[in-house]
Parts: sequence; C-alpha cells; structure tokens
Amino acid sequence: MSEDKGMFGVSGTGDTSGYGGLVRQQANPGSSQRPYGSYFDDVADELERAYPEFNDAIEKVIVDRGELTLHVKREKLVEVALVLRDKLLFEVCLGVSGVHYPEDQGRELHAVYALLSMTHNRRIRLEVSVPDSDPHIPSVVEVWAGNNWHERETYDMFGIIFDGHPALTRILMPDDWPGHPQRKDYPLGGIPVEYIGATVPAPDERRSYR
Repeated sequence: MSEDKGMFGVSGTGDTSGYGGLVRQQANPGSSQRPYGSYFDDVADELERAYPEFNDAIEKVIVDRGELTLHVKREKLVEVALVLRDKLLFEVCLGVSGVHYPEDQGRELHAVYALLSMTHNRRIRLEVSVPDSDPHIPSVVEVWAGNNWHERETYDMFGIIFDGHPALTRILMPDDWPGHPQRKDYPLGGIPVEYIGATVPAPDERRSYR
C-alpha cells in the first residue's frame, strides 16, 4: 500500500487543476492464488498446456477488479503472444498503453496490452515491465498488425522502444520534440495555445488557486 499526493504526484508546480491537495491510498496487488474465478482458470490452464515454458515466461498472474493480467518477461513476449493468438484464439490486440512508475525501481516503465478473443468472448491483459535505463520491449506488430500506431504512440509519449517495429517514429509530437510528455518526470510546463482572439498561457504561467 502506497500513498499518492496530487493528481500526478507532483508538487511545487502551481497546479491549477484543483487536484493538488488530493491524497489517496494506492493498493499494489501481489500474485493471485488459484482459483482465479470466472474463465480465468481456463485461460491459465490452456496456456500452460499450449506453452510448456509458462512458468519461465510468466512472472506473476494478477486478478484484480475483474481483470486477469499476465505479467510477461519481455524476452518471452512474442512467444507468449503467438500462443495466445494461435492456440487460445486471442485474435485481437486492442493496443498497447504505457505507464510510468518512477518509484518502481528497475521496472519504471510498463507496457500493457489488452487482448480480446472474439471466438470465446474473453478478455485478458498482458503487462511487461522494463527499467528506465533499458526501455526495450519486442514489437508485436508481426503478431497483431493493428499495434503499429499504438506502439509508436507509446514510444512517443513514454519513451519505450519497441525493437523490430517497422518504422518506430513519433506519431503525435514533432520529431525533434524533447522528452516524452506522459512520463511523470516530464515538466508540467507547456507552450502557449492560441485561439482566434485569445491566448491561453502555458500551465506553469497561469494563476495558482490555493
């Protein structure tokens, strides 16, 4: 259990969002124990049968808030993805989202994949964690082609490098943009936004409501 303060865990920025004084408890669930419930046990059993290296590839299994998440070692990601697609019929990956946990030393950057089996009407998640100092994760574009732009966006916003991606370039920010804007250590400043007849200053230049 950890404690978060503020909307983004930052301080001293002149936060004008109204969330600066927010304090909340954050639970960090550990590995779940069998039975998982729902169809989650069936998915785990089928994956273990189809993939003999299950115990070497899966770091932990977490069932929390009605979701099954398989934490996969990055070097085994593509192997596990192929088994899930071809043997367990998770035909669709709905994309990859980046998450930044600066306090999780050695595992600061996380990539989360939402999978859907249209055949069995099942949903699970994969999660891969890497250190900020070595932010490399294998691309799964060859497994799920629709992940192409999602991997580019996660690279752009979080700095995760997807090895083997056919064209890993920024997709939202200019090519020469410094840093990765959705990381929690990214400055809360900004650039002025111009509208017709009005200008909105950058967040760090606005009035702070205390």
